[in-house]
Amino acid sequence: MLSGVTLEGGRARSGEGRPSRMELKPRSLQSQIGILCPVCDAQVDLPIGGVKALTIDHLAVNDVMLESLRGEGQGLVCDLCNDREVEKRCQTCKANLCHFCCQAHRRQKKTTYHTMVDLKDLKGYSRIGKPILCPAHPAEELRLFCEFCDRPVCRDCVVGEHREHPYDFTSNVIHKHGDSVRELLKGTQPHVEALEEALAQVKIMNSALQKRVEVVAADVRTFSEGYIKAIEEHRDKLLKQLEDIRVQKENSLQLQKAQLEQLLADMRTGVEFTEHLLTSGSDLEILITKGVVVERLRKLNKVEYSTHPGVNDKIRFCPQEKAGQCHGYVIYGTINTKEVDPAKCVLQGEDLYRAREKQTASFTLLCKDAAGEIMGRGGDNIQVAVVPNAKKDSLVRTMVRDNKDGTYYISYTPKEPGVYTVWVCVKEQHVQGSPFTVTVRRKHRPHPGVFHCCTFCSSGGQKTARCACGGTMPGGYLGCGHGHKGHPGRPHWSCCGKFNEKSECTWTGGQSAPRSLLRTVAL
Repeated sequence: MLSGVTLEGGRARSGEGRPSRMELKPRSLQSQIGILCPVCDAQVDLPIGGVKALTIDHLAVNDVMLESLRGEGQGLVCDLCNDREVEKRCQTCKANLCHFCCQAHRRQKKTTYHTMVDLKDLKGYSRIGKPILCPAHPAEELRLFCEFCDRPVCRDCVVGEHREHPYDFTSNVIHKHGDSVRELLKGTQPHVEALEEALAQVKIMNSALQKRVEVVAADVRTFSEGYIKAIEEHRDKLLKQLEDIRVQKENSLQLQKAQLEQLLADMRTGVEFTEHLLTSGSDLEILITKGVVVERLRKLNKVEYSTHPGVNDKIRFCPQEKAGQCHGYVIYGTINTKEVDPAKCVLQGEDLYRAREKQTASFTLLCKDAAGEIMGRGGDNIQVAVVPNAKKDSLVRTMVRDNKDGTYYISYTPKEPGVYTVWVCVKEQHVQGSPFTVTVRRKHRPHPGVFHCCTFCSSGGQKTARCACGGTMPGGYLGCGHGHKGHPGRPHWSCCGKFNEKSECTWTGGQSAPRSLLRTVAL
């Protein structure tokens, strides 16, 4: 269909003269303006005729008229003169008329016998709509339906632009078109029911969501209030613990202070008395008093005292350290007064003094305080260095893992055999036993032979099979056998003769190794 072109007699006819290039553009290629429905927000393409070309909702017009009638007809004007208020309605013409136009309507022969009804008598009606007139021929009512164009038309339309189009009265075609609409309605109604059910489910879920949120919010408040209470109680315990530490340290310092003051007073008294005796006393007085003075000074010189404070100010708060539970809540934060003493720290582990090339060796550092008690926490500054004595500039890469309990896992992987020196320091001071040497041996040598009870059993009775243990059997058997000469009397390796199944092989593979030994190994 061409835009701006109507059909008449099966040929295209433009509204005015020859169609322009713009008029011949297909409708799909012309730019269209979309508007939104104020009720459902659906986008509707604006017709070429603009807003006036939009389909009129006659049901809505009828409802407006009914509402106006229920309000005593206020706002309705005459359909003929469009000036005076409506008083009556012609049921035949379906026109609302004022008093003057109603009298004129009755005087005309054509409308003399039309039924006139007072406006107030129409309030119980469900439909009082005006006749729907043709937009192309405003004097004609739409009573016909063009099947070709699929729209209502009037009498003038079927003799004009809809000439030769199949048409019929609207009352005759309403059943067919109504049935098609009803079929579409049947397919749409289940969607309405499904959407209503979905909406109900959404509302139910929204209600359940609100209730669940309230329950969870109450749980959060209860939990947080309990947690806050536990934290506050733990805070009070920490502050009390800190105060107890302060009192204990202050008491120790006060006691040490009193002892030092008393000792200082005794020292000063002894020194002053002796100096006065030596400077002011006569020879005889000095000799008479000498014994008492010497004994006093000797006792004062033997008194032991410390020149350093007996306690320190090492008090630390560890916020990330677990402090157990309070009212069922796991809480963190401890006060620690321990200070690591490198001289008390010890090294432990089987690989402390031995290692193999290209294999990870490890040991454990156990940190202690000055009293020899385990620190019980981590976070100390640990330095480790592993240096080969032959290549002092080639440090071995080390790894220190803090176990958070006062112990540290230390590991390294030497690349070559030889003697290495290991340094372990805490706070840049060596721990007990550091530095120490480690002898790195070559990589563990696996056994190429078999761990057997005897050669006869492991070889399946072969006479030429031999064993490193050197045992033989009569009858030409070169290998060992139970109870025979040279058999060690216990299981052993055929390659080197060692008794420990997990031991390292010592066979060098030299010329002294019999060829038959290799066959035994293969078996």
